[in-house]
Amino acid sequence: MKLFKEAFRFKETHCKIIADKKRGIQKAIKSIKQNRKALEEYGEAHPKFLYTLEPISVPAEPLVAKLMAEAAEKANVGPMAAVAGVLADLAVKDMVADGCEVAVVENGGEVSAISNVPIDVAVAAGDAPLSKRFGFRLTEFPIGVATSSGRFSHALSFGDAEAATVFCRNAGLADAAATAVCNMVKGEDCQATIQAGISKALSIQGVEGVLIIFKGFTGAAGKTPQIIKVIP
Repeated sequence: MKLFKEAFRFKETHCKIIADKKRGIQKAIKSIKQNRKALEEYGEAHPKFLYTLEPISVPAEPLVAKLMAEAAEKANVGPMAAVAGVLADLAVKDMVADGCEVAVVENGGEVSAISNVPIDVAVAAGDAPLSKRFGFRLTEFPIGVATSSGRFSHALSFGDAEAATVFCRNAGLADAAATAVCNMVKGEDCQATIQAGISKALSIQGVEGVLIIFKGFTGAAGKTPQIIKVIP
């Protein structure tokens, strides 16, 4: 199967898009631009939505803000913790509606995918030893994969994990949940804090699996895809 791939940047959004139809790429780009604009306009009218670190009342519209707030409520974080994942989910939804059978959007490390073929994704955690040396083979769709890092990310985190990767059926919830999990991972007792992060992940409705890397220790629970080796 021939797949089309394109990197796309628009303001703070840095994406990689994969589709089995060339027009799917443009459909994703249009979706991201439209939903970013809708979110920016909503944020101008409701500035608290953009900076609160706690869940906020769920608006009826625009859809992008509604989905962000719903994910944030489940994970008990601020809605902006879900922005990258939700934008990816909405782009994939529009690609599939346009006839794509392979629709993958990676937005700042958060992945939303629907596909009829396996998709491999690498885990990036800055300069940590395992960064980009392992990943996951995605075979069950739809799926959302999100990684939060307390050490190597520009996103706000109160934790110190190299990586907290969460698997859900959509990237918006995975994004918010990964933030919540990473916030828990800190301190000197590595095994205890990893277990606390795992417990947090599995307490969030909709989280299917989690993997945490912290100070050379790893922990995983729930349903996670096959781990694969990545050749740099």
